[in-house]
Amino acid sequence: MQLHDLTLTELSTGLAAKKFSSREVVDGLLGRIDKANGKLHAFTEVYAKEARALADAADKARTSGFPLPALHGLPIAYKDLCDIAGRIGTGGSKMFEKRIATETSNTVERLTAAGMVPLGKLHMVEFAFGGWGTNPLMGAPWNPWDLKTHRVPGGSSSGTGVAVAARLTPAGIGSDTGGSVRIPCAFNGLVGLKVTFGRIGLSATMLLSWSLDSIGPMARCVEDCALLLNALAAPDARDPTTLGQPLEDFTQATKPGSIEGMRIAMPDSKQLPNFTHPDVSKAWQAAGRTFESLGATVEAVRLPDWYFDLSRPAGTIIASEAYSLHRDYIEDMSKAIGPGVRARAQAAKSFTAGSYPEEMRVLAERRRFFNDWFCAYDAILMPTVAVPAIPLSEVDETSPIPGYLTRPANYLGLCGLAMPSGQSGGLPLGIQIVGKPFAERDVLRLGKAFQDATDFHRRAPELSPLGL
Repeated sequence: MQLHDLTLTELSTGLAAKKFSSREVVDGLLGRIDKANGKLHAFTEVYAKEARALADAADKARTSGFPLPALHGLPIAYKDLCDIAGRIGTGGSKMFEKRIATETSNTVERLTAAGMVPLGKLHMVEFAFGGWGTNPLMGAPWNPWDLKTHRVPGGSSSGTGVAVAARLTPAGIGSDTGGSVRIPCAFNGLVGLKVTFGRIGLSATMLLSWSLDSIGPMARCVEDCALLLNALAAPDARDPTTLGQPLEDFTQATKPGSIEGMRIAMPDSKQLPNFTHPDVSKAWQAAGRTFESLGATVEAVRLPDWYFDLSRPAGTIIASEAYSLHRDYIEDMSKAIGPGVRARAQAAKSFTAGSYPEEMRVLAERRRFFNDWFCAYDAILMPTVAVPAIPLSEVDETSPIPGYLTRPANYLGLCGLAMPSGQSGGLPLGIQIVGKPFAERDVLRLGKAFQDATDFHRRAPELSPLGL
């Protein structure tokens, strides 16, 4: 196995054993980026000089003999809404292509403190507002699982999904407001964690919805998500929503252990939307049988009928808050803003007076009700996206499909782990393990058991036509 195929966990072990150096890892990845990014369009900016310098410094630190953090000297790449002071931060918008950030995001600060080496910034949907992964003005990344047809990469963390799947970086940072970590993980065959709101500080992060936004790791195995969460989950003095969280070691959830006795709710398949692809349904049902074989109790349930309509009120909240954040320029047709994103934000103007506070009131009631309903279970098993990645040319920007099954977790304040669960015509399919608020250890534990029983996370796109 070559260095670019190794996960963060495997790279960490290899560095500690002095099998290779951080500089070797970084040089190999920069070489792959140089060959592939022209086609895949994953990176907005590559920090080649800085990455090599930090890798050299990490290697020098390792010669000291002092213990170093598990992530020390390992590469990472950031969705371009995590600001870095003095660097360009576009938020996926052509309008901001020359915007220089004045602060550094909590995410970048914490991972830099852990010793990680930044490879660069990654493309995204404009303002993080879209699930397919389109970006007409900045360009949509190319899903690496089909090099002949430009298929959707998933959004809004589109560049992160493509870069990690193509082995241009072992892991990356995304964000999730209505599925923007989980959707690209489903379309690209990755593991990604949607954390509970308030787990990871959002300071100096370009927001879409201050009520629903969350930062999340995207990687190729469950262990890597746990490693990154260990570094990221902490109080952030600049973000008071993080101050009440429990502090935990998430890597404990990925140690060898049984899931026997854990209870998983599996919704009635008749509740899934009628646009669900049959292969998605089959892979989801097969995952349920896998969990049963591992000792978990998988119980067929009927979710509250309104659960599958939550994409609509979540959209009302997102659009209302997005319009508020971008109202100074979203109406200005001279500004370089994509028509789909502009229309989604402007939709908030059509909402009746009082609709936003009413939605927030109903949200609080539904969260209380659902927390009571959820008490009997450890997790809910769902498909992540109802279809495999479609050609970019077939995208309907008004379609509810990409976020239909992911938005409910954001709305209800839940956490969730997205994982690959099979393929359809050579394209990845995914499941999501949805957990209670602040129950990331439960979903990681279940995800690790599923990962160990399958090989989906080891599958990679064929990139030899790119010289890789």
